[in-house]
Amino acid sequence: MGTLASSKLEVKRGSAPDESRPFVQHGHADVHKLASGGGVMRGVFEPGWRWSQDIAPIAGTKSCQAPHLGYVVSGRMRIRMEDGTEEELTPGDIFKIGPGHDAWVVGSEACVLVDFAGYMDYAKPTVSPTRPSERAGKPIAGEPPHK
Repeated sequence: MGTLASSKLEVKRGSAPDESRPFVQHGHADVHKLASGGGVMRGVFEPGWRWSQDIAPIAGTKSCQAPHLGYVVSGRMRIRMEDGTEEELTPGDIFKIGPGHDAWVVGSEACVLVDFAGYMDYAKPTVSPTRPSERAGKPIAGEPPHK
């Protein structure tokens, strides 16, 4: 059964992510990578968060193209697929969402999700095809700015 068949014990502390990815506004995603492979993302989506406003500028796509398999810890989030199908996630829900969706926080409480799939590139700046070293419009240190 892949990496889950390992006989070793591995623990990652939620307070010490390997990577924290801030959204444009309204939250962040913390990625915890396991040495044995795989990992998990804990996302904190604050009131006012919407994928098309807070992540689309980072992802560079019209809709979220990441698949998700996860669990809702707290808060509520509405998902709208490109075909118009909608569903609201609430605390305790387990979900699977395919690529091609928008989402937004419902209400005044932050939505906290744990995602076991599709998180490796989530909220990670895309590489520009014309200037591979530039991410999110910011040149890498030591390089001249793109003109």
